[in-house]
Amino acid sequence: MRRFFLLLATCLLAHTARSAEGPNILWISCEDISPHIGCFGDPYAITPNLDALAEKGTRYTNVYTTAGVCAPCRSGIITGMYQNSIGTHHMRCNGKLPDWLKPFPMYLKEAGYYCTNNSKTDYQFSEPSPKEIWDESSSKAHWKNREEGQPFFAIFNYTGCHESGIENAEKYKKVTKDLKESERQDPESFKNLPPYYPDTPIVREDWKRNYELITAMDAWAGDLIQQVKDAGEWENTIIMFWSDHGIGLPRAKRWLYDSGTHVPFIAYMPEQYRYMASGEVGGTNDRLINSVDFGPTVLALAGIEVPSYVQGRPFVGKAMERDYVFGARDRMDERYDIIRAVRDKQFRYIRNFEPLKPYYQYMNTPEKGATMKEIREAEKSGEMSDAVALFSADSKPAEELYDLEADPHEINNLANDPKYADKLESLSNTLFNWQLEIGDLGLIPESEILEREKEAGSTYAILHGEKDQSEFIEEITTVATSASKGPSAFPGLMDALEHNDSVVRYWGATGLGNFAEDAAEVSGSKGKLKRRLEDDSPAVRIAAARALCRMGETEFALDVLAGELSGDNEWARLEAAIVLDELDEVARPELEALQGALEDQPNKYIVRVANRAVNDLLGTENKVP
Repeated sequence: MRRFFLLLATCLLAHTARSAEGPNILWISCEDISPHIGCFGDPYAITPNLDALAEKGTRYTNVYTTAGVCAPCRSGIITGMYQNSIGTHHMRCNGKLPDWLKPFPMYLKEAGYYCTNNSKTDYQFSEPSPKEIWDESSSKAHWKNREEGQPFFAIFNYTGCHESGIENAEKYKKVTKDLKESERQDPESFKNLPPYYPDTPIVREDWKRNYELITAMDAWAGDLIQQVKDAGEWENTIIMFWSDHGIGLPRAKRWLYDSGTHVPFIAYMPEQYRYMASGEVGGTNDRLINSVDFGPTVLALAGIEVPSYVQGRPFVGKAMERDYVFGARDRMDERYDIIRAVRDKQFRYIRNFEPLKPYYQYMNTPEKGATMKEIREAEKSGEMSDAVALFSADSKPAEELYDLEADPHEINNLANDPKYADKLESLSNTLFNWQLEIGDLGLIPESEILEREKEAGSTYAILHGEKDQSEFIEEITTVATSASKGPSAFPGLMDALEHNDSVVRYWGATGLGNFAEDAAEVSGSKGKLKRRLEDDSPAVRIAAARALCRMGETEFALDVLAGELSGDNEWARLEAAIVLDELDEVARPELEALQGALEDQPNKYIVRVANRAVNDLLGTENKVP
């Protein structure tokens, strides 16, 4: 691979006088859209500018983001590292990068590129700052501000098709105000509604807004492309168009299915750089691409050797193709749900590390959406199709397996079908080995991360410090996986409660709590869990209290949970609030403590969860703060 980068750099330097300076590279990115683009075969899309770009370039049909939500995904794009490897995996967190990990535009700057970002960052780390990463990062940043003849790398980010544009009528009207009547959609005409949505006029209206927002985005993209042409840089500029994840609707955004991670990607290569392209002009390329590959590809195109630590890989020229792409879901705003996924060209495997949590946990932001409200109304009435009911269930299977060719909406879970046992085992092992390779920080409770990164020096170093921690990484990955396996895993989980590391103890308690009724019958389980109520780690105390409450042993366990609501660790406060909320009526003795948690909290997420729990116990309407 190193030889490939050197050869590519040599070719770039020797190809033409212009390429000696490196190609210009323009990124046109947008938010919250799936491949609802005309050139990707969508019959309803009105996207003439992107369609024209695809006629001159290549459509990549198998591109997947590493998360179904913007910030974790964008942290992976800017670093070329999986977000759950470097500690930027929770939505709205602030990971601490190791000093040697530089966002890829910094390498371009060192090579003489003028680098601009207009203007979304959302990287989930504070250092290095946008001022260090970019020559300019603002709403006025533009490649035209460079020195004459200087090659540029520029990003323009479109926010108009964000989920809020679907949810908020005023924003939708503002974004689409310049659309012609011929560019409007008829909501009654759609025949492509996903089967996991109720087919109602309100849902169809959301679908209509999605398409019209994309049409508005297409006009914006067309203007950026025209600016390149007007400046005489069309033949010197590589253009890439992509979205940061799938459509901003339920069971898509925030999820690891194709609906949340499959994105459109178009790459235009001018004639002098076509030798690096992967695909014929106007054609398609079906190689698997993860979003962590975007940055390394830019470095390769610029003739810059990709640093050895980068986990993404270039996808231009004769670069080695992927066999799999990966994805991770962790805390989404106020709710945790640890999910991991791996996909090859036909099958997707999903591991739910917290299967007792429903698909649709109550979260402030998505609950505002009209489609989510329609789903909730269908749940209340009980009038749901099988597909709608499937994702309104109170729990999830530990494993999911889907054949995307036969089942593009990922409705028919094949995990328990004997005919697919080999594929299930193969993809399960692939996912497990990936977690070992990257050191999956998402398996460490956020309250533990808060404490451990202080000593480690960076979030990444918690599992990748000077000392080889490969055995520990395997240990926590193994016990976390076994926590959803049921009674067969009880002996190992009981042993885990006595482990010298709190993360292993946490998963031991969590696994016993997941199957509390059976675990309660295991000799010594309650006694071991009660001792863990005094553990040094708040995460272990909370997990032990949850398990005991689910076993009916609430006397001391509820007190522990209530006490954590006002503890020193803010993420332990959130973890405790979530457990109390999930315990429903069992948590009633701590109603006063939950009401007290509505004030003076270090973050709004604790308040949101406590508020939800209080309103459920009081039987009042939820008032989201």
